[in-house]
Amino acid sequence: MKSDLHHWATWREIHQQPDVWDAWGDALDVTGLRAWIAAQTFDEVWFCGAGTSAYIGDILAAQLPGTRSVPSTDLVSRPQHLLRAKRPLVVSFGRSGNSTESIGTLDALDALAPDAPRLHITCNGDGALATRAPAKVVLLPDACHDAGFAMTSSFSTMLLTALALFDALCDAPSRFTALASQLRQLFADFKTAPVPQRAVYVGTGPLAFAAREAALKVMELSAGQIPALWDSTLGFRHGPKSFVLPGTDINIFLSGEHPASRYETDLIAELGQQFPEARITAIGPGGDVEIPMPFGPAWAAPLVIATAQINGVIWSDTLGLNVDDPFAGQGTLSRVVSGVQLYPVAS
Repeated sequence: MKSDLHHWATWREIHQQPDVWDAWGDALDVTGLRAWIAAQTFDEVWFCGAGTSAYIGDILAAQLPGTRSVPSTDLVSRPQHLLRAKRPLVVSFGRSGNSTESIGTLDALDALAPDAPRLHITCNGDGALATRAPAKVVLLPDACHDAGFAMTSSFSTMLLTALALFDALCDAPSRFTALASQLRQLFADFKTAPVPQRAVYVGTGPLAFAAREAALKVMELSAGQIPALWDSTLGFRHGPKSFVLPGTDINIFLSGEHPASRYETDLIAELGQQFPEARITAIGPGGDVEIPMPFGPAWAAPLVIATAQINGVIWSDTLGLNVDDPFAGQGTLSRVVSGVQLYPVAS
């Protein structure tokens, strides 16, 4: 890997993840927070956020029974429909905690579900998610408030935090440390690919939505110069496979689960036969990029996505872009989404 990439904040934020997880596993009050959750009254758990923060919810909901991913972009636009006769525990994710939709979600809850319990998992102590009552707030370490455009350590640490609170009870410090060790090994062994014309990421269950985040990282960091598609392992054949051209970089996230692994293996063989000029990489247990998943695919999502984070930075730099702000000078995308007009919600 190119040593000069360290002058990019995004590159440093990707590589700080193991140290952040090690420290946060010890600091996170899993016992106290799980007790608070157990004491609340609610119908179901909603995971809310926008963009990458919404994909955290998608990964979690694919793993955890009785939970639902409700992107804040959906909730803000259709609050009466979603909140009608519902009392959810609303778990909001936000790096800045200040995006327009984060604020709009709080407004909608104030109007339509003021008694619904709220848990905010955020990286910015000055943001609305950290400061606006009433809510239980989990404030991540300052290092997670990524300076780069692309969410990296913020994404992974918010996801692992939620898994520690809502998945089966585990020894969080030891699990975070084990994942940190795996990621350090991945950094040491990983070999990046040449800049592709297009990129594809597919996976099963939680890893289908990990594929969504991976594809977003590539498109964000390349400022759209590398079109990227995501889908589920079986869903990919149903039309989206038409995206593949010679020179496409295809990444299959392996789940290590039965029968999913059989379908993943079959897809790899099929694509290799049909698209000999594409680059196909299996990522996961027994893959070209070996990533064991002793805790299951949802916990391994930050590891497989790290491959897209690394490639995304290297490809962005190779394309001559500002890795920390790929859209600099365009005025089309910004690190914190703002400028969305919020409209009043009738109670």
